[in-house]
Amino acid sequence: MAHDDEPLYKSLIRDTTAYFAFVLLVTTLGPFQFGYHLSELNAPQDVLTCKKLSGESSALDRLPQCIPMNTAQFSVVTSIYTLGGFIGALGAGPSCNRYGRLLTMRLTTVSFVLGSIIETFATNMSVLCLGRFVSGLGCGATIVVVPIFIAEVAPPKEKGLFGSLTQISICLGILIAQLLGYFLSKGNLWRIILAVSGALGLIQLAGLLLVPESPRWLAEHRSPQNARRILHKLRGHHADIDAEVKAWDIDATEEDISEEETLLSAAPGSHPAPNPKAASASINLWQAIKQPAYRPAIVAVVAVMFTQQLTGINSIVMYSVSLLSTLLPTTASLLIVAVSALNLIATIIFSPLSDKIGRKTCILISIAGMGTCAVLLALGLLFGIKILAAVATLVFVASFAFGLGPIPFILANELVGPEAVGATQSCALAANWIATFLVSQFFPIVDQALGGQGKVYFIFAGFALVSGSFIAYWVPETKGKSGVEEVWGKREARERIE
Repeated sequence: MAHDDEPLYKSLIRDTTAYFAFVLLVTTLGPFQFGYHLSELNAPQDVLTCKKLSGESSALDRLPQCIPMNTAQFSVVTSIYTLGGFIGALGAGPSCNRYGRLLTMRLTTVSFVLGSIIETFATNMSVLCLGRFVSGLGCGATIVVVPIFIAEVAPPKEKGLFGSLTQISICLGILIAQLLGYFLSKGNLWRIILAVSGALGLIQLAGLLLVPESPRWLAEHRSPQNARRILHKLRGHHADIDAEVKAWDIDATEEDISEEETLLSAAPGSHPAPNPKAASASINLWQAIKQPAYRPAIVAVVAVMFTQQLTGINSIVMYSVSLLSTLLPTTASLLIVAVSALNLIATIIFSPLSDKIGRKTCILISIAGMGTCAVLLALGLLFGIKILAAVATLVFVASFAFGLGPIPFILANELVGPEAVGATQSCALAANWIATFLVSQFFPIVDQALGGQGKVYFIFAGFALVSGSFIAYWVPETKGKSGVEEVWGKREARERIE
């Protein structure tokens, strides 16, 4: 357990066992897939849609070299992924509450593999859409369950830091997709980009066979002794876990302990069947929305998730090559690889800040930076100022990494009690997918309707101003708070409910 005055690197060395690192590596392959699928079509867009034909030959030549599509059709292929993500996000909350975090993560890998196979061998737009939809189902679910799982296995004092691994993995997925796109956007080689996801899905499925269930979930489902055993394995057998276990605030009856005796020798990943008592104590999505006690938190996470997307980050992730190609025809693809690398590096560098200066402060600084850079990017594209457009793009992405990238994924765990985390996270990610759909479907259409030249970024800047003001007023700071009552404050909570 980290001490407040202890250097971060020392607490990380002590708290991160080899097994804990393995668990994080395997589970974060899910968010990696989310980022990978977001940007897999960015670089090869012109080749895939037959705008650029190549004489390159490969073993995939029996399949069509491209699939003819116009801008509107390509927008549908891009955005159908978000529809799958929306459905996956809604289903993941109830699933991970009732059947466990581990089983839900395993099921997502099936979507990764199946979706990738369909995409890779697609011969027309409809089949490509189907593959993107199936991939989206897995990505929508994984982006709900993985942040919950990480929050429950991370050392309490470093939840913000380890919680940022979700966004770091997303950034890495985006970078790898853009890098592969830079080298493979020719001939039929773009299909290899789509096939990589399936291979990673198989690797993750194999790794998840060695990953345990969340100790917190086990403790809540009448397996406190099994939960302690797994937590000891994650922290190291010489670690003192009493304070962490006490924070679960879960009483184990003799009946509960006797029921789990046979589980103590079970393989990693084994967990009890759904417990009716625990299931009845969990709050589903509709119950969370109906109950006034949870509404302030739902409004908060939905507002932050909408802001994450409607400030324009995915316009860069999904469409930046085509957006910048008119201004930077020879370097647009290379610039986007650099932008993706910067996104990853900045996210890693900034990840400790949420535990130092606070979640809310990081988010507000992030929004201010993105709004300012959106205006500068619009001006750079509008007046043909190459250096301004390039620098604004880089700082725009760095600002996103400062707070609005990683922090929204950990807020649900800190704004509600454990009984409503799954429902709140599902609600938050459903909002995220709706906003992602709006950007992926309508960004190229609105940009074209406004005459191109980046004028659409003035809209993103306006939204940054409005949403930033609302978040400053509504969303509480969660850094250093030990519980929901302390986060909201009893008096403040009553005022919001009334």
